[in-house]
Amino acid sequence: MVSSLVIGIIFLVAGLALRYWINRRKFYRRSPTGAEGFSSYEKSVAIKFIERVGKWIAYALIIFGLLSLWVYSREKKEKTSQNIEVQKPR
Repeated sequence: MVSSLVIGIIFLVAGLALRYWINRRKFYRRSPTGAEGFSSYEKSVAIKFIERVGKWIAYALIIFGLLSLWVYSREKKEKTSQNIEVQKPR
């Protein structure tokens, strides 16, 4: 039960951090006129591809983290409802 909470938090934070890092790199690569600066065409294509894949990985991490947190909340509700049923006098 606690493992899904820990995994959910770790994956959620990792996904958000990855998105932040990619967007920050993209922001600082821009010139004052708004154009991105690359030293070559090959680097431009490679970096843009890697960033696109990285964003999809970040989205997957965020979704997996949210699903893990949802599973944790469902397990917690189920456990508390079972405890209430057990404690009722017969």
